[in-house]
Amino acid sequence: MAAAALPALPEQFKSLQHHLRTGQELDKREPVVAYYCRLYAMQTGMKLDSKTPECRKFLSKLMDQLETMKKQLGDNEAITQEIVGCAHVENYALKMFLYADNEDRAGRFHKNMIKSFYTASLLLDVLSVFGELTEENVQHRKYARWKAAYIHNCLKNGETPQPGPIGMEDEDDDAENEEASSSALPTQVSQPSSSTYDPNMPTSNYTGIHIPPGAHAPANTPAEVPHSTGVTSNTIQPTPQNIPAVDPSLYNAQSAGEVRLTPEDFARAQKYCKYAGSALQYEDVSTAVQNLQKALKLLTTGRE
Repeated sequence: MAAAALPALPEQFKSLQHHLRTGQELDKREPVVAYYCRLYAMQTGMKLDSKTPECRKFLSKLMDQLETMKKQLGDNEAITQEIVGCAHVENYALKMFLYADNEDRAGRFHKNMIKSFYTASLLLDVLSVFGELTEENVQHRKYARWKAAYIHNCLKNGETPQPGPIGMEDEDDDAENEEASSSALPTQVSQPSSSTYDPNMPTSNYTGIHIPPGAHAPANTPAEVPHSTGVTSNTIQPTPQNIPAVDPSLYNAQSAGEVRLTPEDFARAQKYCKYAGSALQYEDVSTAVQNLQKALKLLTTGRE
């Protein structure tokens, strides 16, 4: 999905350059995520400076891009319904996070992994267009941004990074140093092909950061068939998934007459269904089943 070129980025909007670049990189592969990257830049730019002529010109062109993309995306639910859009962006951000985290913990340090960590942190920024970030996503963002800068600096200095959370300092982020580090990060990221995403990875705990297993698990990206095996077929078998057991009581679930559901209950049930639909876009059956069970239990018992 091509978008008209923007004018030069004003100095006042320098902090948005990586979010806009990410949007450009995802235009064809993930147009919905690309749209929200621009929307984030638009909303943040309006807060930073909407009065000076150069900023007003830039924001006007960016608004034109957003309107064009919105028309091109048509009736896509991730655009017309915020709850679906939020789930879509969050799933994609955490897919990249978990891919990078798996590579990191396996000791495979490379530019694609660094870029995935940093892009995940940018997309977690973008989630703020839907409202305040959860504490969990705030922690994911902090860890991903720290990891990207840490591994990049280690490789740049010829040092071997330490896998996992070891060495993370519990201190406030230094915005100036972060900007300096991020400006040197690789600007292109290819689809990971040398590793397989694991939707059932063990729970990760580090310095107060918790990743729930399977809550937003990534898609299965099968490893490429090694050329040395002599296999000539290009057929790639899907990676087996561990599907969570379904609560037997839900098979014959019937709504009890005395159960009274509030508008909030209906909203939560809808949220679980949307999350399930978003998970299926990434072929993540485990997360879809978990969220559908939550919705069914809530609708039939009034409890979560």
